[in-house]
Amino acid sequence: MNGGSAVIVGGGIGGLAAAIGLRRIGWEVTVVERAAVLDDAGAGISLHANGVHALDALGVGEAVRAAARPQYTGGTRVPGGGWLARMDGDALERALGTPIVGIPRAVLHRLLRAALPPGCLVTGAEVTSVDRSEHTRVRVHTGDDVLEADLVVAADGLNSRLRTQLFPHHPGPAYSGSTVLRALTEHPVEPATDFELTWGPGAEFGHIAFVDGRAEWHAVLNSPPGVRYADALAEVRRRFGDWHDPIPALLDATRPDAVLHHDIHELVTPLPAFAAGRIVLLGDAAHAMTPNLGQGACQALEDAVTLAAALATEPTVAAALARYDAERRPRSQSVARAARQAGRMGQQMTHPLGIAVRNLAFRLAPSGATVRTILRHAAWTPPALS
Repeated sequence: MNGGSAVIVGGGIGGLAAAIGLRRIGWEVTVVERAAVLDDAGAGISLHANGVHALDALGVGEAVRAAARPQYTGGTRVPGGGWLARMDGDALERALGTPIVGIPRAVLHRLLRAALPPGCLVTGAEVTSVDRSEHTRVRVHTGDDVLEADLVVAADGLNSRLRTQLFPHHPGPAYSGSTVLRALTEHPVEPATDFELTWGPGAEFGHIAFVDGRAEWHAVLNSPPGVRYADALAEVRRRFGDWHDPIPALLDATRPDAVLHHDIHELVTPLPAFAAGRIVLLGDAAHAMTPNLGQGACQALEDAVTLAAALATEPTVAAALARYDAERRPRSQSVARAARQAGRMGQQMTHPLGIAVRNLAFRLAPSGATVRTILRHAAWTPPALS
């Protein structure tokens, strides 16, 4: 359809990407973000080929590549340092046209914001309700202000208010059984590999190296929800300090106040639709998943490109949202199921016999098995945006 107007609720990666995509097809866009100040908090992120190709379609892929570090070396290890599987970044690049890249979330967020004009992103404004009483327009209420648009994109995250408004009987996010502590190192540490995961019983430690020599690390633990530590870094040292290098060095390079701690939630019950009327769900609001495949942000980026392409080519908003739902819901929900299963077979596993069998299977797997596993989810071709 011809250019329309959209209000995007949520200024995270998915919301900003959707704004870029809609503007590229001639739409007027306002992004409403609840936070008054964008402090760029966050750790690091790995973007698989599907996420990078989505950024290319949005016109920001080159800038992201310039700020990111390609991941060619690394893999999965055990706490003593032995390898379960090696990552072949060169093979992935040959197969997909781009390597996996690692970038601080704050840098990615800034690059997405820079692709939007001043005034497009409104901060410190909380959407209180959306009025869907008219068939042709929607009204978004932010305090005393009312924004009218042809479309509302709900990119308001895991605890989406708009998802609850659309599907009041859906149970919402569920705790995955795991909690994650993570941080960026304060200074360069130069780990020997670009990316690693290490699995112990009910625990995982991983790192992502960045272009400036710093790194992001994360520590995932099986845990009841809501458990917090007076000194989170000391707790990570207690649990992981005797694991292989470079884990002790990464922790030594981290300020105690830099550690973030979040319980991991997901939408275990799939949504019956990603759109209702003129409201469409995107990113975690639609398909929040565990991070075990590194696909959460990539799927949100796919959402953004697919939504823009549908709106650019379909004759009506209704037809575009029906196409978006048909293309995105099966794929993203399949990836979410695969991520949940990967967590159960990886970080969450605790039984010694099960761990021994899993580790043996990894070591005996053909050299290309890891590449094929990544290809299963990262092989995606974005639609063209006019």
